[in-house]
Amino acid sequence: MAEKQQVSKTKTWWEGVKAEWRKIIWPTQADLTKKTTAVVVVSVILGVIIAILDFLIQHGIDFLIGLA
Repeated sequence: MAEKQQVSKTKTWWEGVKAEWRKIIWPTQADLTKKTTAVVVVSVILGVIIAILDFLIQHGIDFLIGLA
């Protein structure tokens, strides 16, 4: 009896998953391309900013250590 109830719960769960899956609005290829490009560009810009800050901080610390 418990096994049949477990199967029924599993079936109900999968039916819910399928119903929710149909509600998903998938992005178009153009929309996905725009968003991917934006993420890559922002990542590169932030990487460059972090690299510049790292370079400046490292040289500032080296300068201060050289004064001591």
